[in-house]
Amino acid sequence: MPKGYVILTEAIKDQEAMDAYSRASARALIDGRAKVLSVDTRPEVLEGGWHGDRTVVLEFESVEAARAWYESDAYGEARPLRLAAADSNVVILSGFEFPS
Repeated sequence: MPKGYVILTEAIKDQEAMDAYSRASARALIDGRAKVLSVDTRPEVLEGGWHGDRTVVLEFESVEAARAWYESDAYGEARPLRLAAADSNVVILSGFEFPS
């Protein structure tokens, strides 16, 4: 089963509020067994435009696990803090596995 990935791009409007979101979401990340692959405030854009001041990449065991984390009560408590602190884009992607 391929891994699941969540990518967030965030245009931060209130850094203090974003810091509160980061603290609040930490427990949900641990509970969801997320692996934080990247938190980057200066992604190197090679083509096109890019949204936001910060890009976050999370890895989960599967797309289903990523969706379960996003829809969890624990993350549901933290999400409004992010929505108030930043304009965000969030996607879930399925990892790629070469055919056998």
